Amino acid sequence: MSSIGIMTVGGDCPGLNAAIRAVVFRAGDRDRSVVGFLDGFEGLAQDRTVALSKANTWDILGRGGSILGCSGENPFRDDREAADAAVDNFNSHRLDGLIVIGGNSSMGTALMAEERGIPVVGIPKTIDNDVEGTDITIGFDTAVQTATEAIDRLRTTAESHDRVMIVETMGRDFGWIAVAAGIAGGADIILTPEEPVDVEAVARTVKSRQDNGLEFTVIVIGEGATFRGEDVQYGSQRPGDRYMHLSGVGRVLADKLEELDPGRWKLTVSVIGHLQRGGSPTSTDRILASRFGVRAVDALLDGSHGNMVAIRDGKLALTPLTEVAGKLKAVDPELLADVRTFAATS
Repeated sequence: MSSIGIMTVGGDCPGLNAAIRAVVFRAGDRDRSVVGFLDGFEGLAQDRTVALSKANTWDILGRGGSILGCSGENPFRDDREAADAAVDNFNSHRLDGLIVIGGNSSMGTALMAEERGIPVVGIPKTIDNDVEGTDITIGFDTAVQTATEAIDRLRTTAESHDRVMIVETMGRDFGWIAVAAGIAGGADIILTPEEPVDVEAVARTVKSRQDNGLEFTVIVIGEGATFRGEDVQYGSQRPGDRYMHLSGVGRVLADKLEELDPGRWKLTVSVIGHLQRGGSPTSTDRILASRFGVRAVDALLDGSHGNMVAIRDGKLALTPLTEVAGKLKAVDPELLADVRTFAATS
């Protein structure tokens, strides 16, 4: 029996194990065994593997994280020795191909592997939902649900204590989570990286609510947000720093509001952080990951490698890796326009 390889690349998110399980089950239907590479392409370069079967994957559907581990290492970028080792290890296992579950940068690595002669099919995952070529990614729905529940809970405190509650969501370059969770959680102001934040406009909105008897305000801000007139990115990892820092943009917004009108605001900042990446996937993510896994195996074995499985216009499709690598998907302008019906955006 021949085999296919699979790995989870980049950051973790809910639904990875559901996709792994689907690949194993579909591969079995097509008389293939599955070799899992540990910690992404790093495991391929170092030949660290685990045999996957229905016996050790049947019960992982609802488990968060990845049983294979995650790493964003790219041996094809600037390490010729590691790249050659990755290709040699792939060939030594006599695999039909490799399924790569990853985000936008991981699809770039997958394309490099394809160009080195490794047949690859990608599966898009990231809570950020910013992968080009697909309407939705594995992990996004769960992250939005987690953020929405947090906003629901924080709103009760904001109401009880007349607070301006600033909720910082993840999402890096784009505001998919902030927008979706902000709408679902009934946020009063939604701020995203798509448009620089006008702090004075935010202050006017909060004051207007207070003037109309609404002493509390819930502000949702995406971690990649910037401020009008500034060219500054907050947070992220610093060179030589052991720790990964979240953006901190929520605290910056609070400081700027306080500077505008010292002592007026009862400000509280809540950073949801990595809670959005953990935990059991929603039913939507479980179904999406399962469908992606089945389609990925079929595409690989039917000769349609060099593609990423996707949902486009509600239907399963294949997107060439060349159209995905190095690209990001911004929030739909129509969705941003809809936000203004429910919440202020600056």
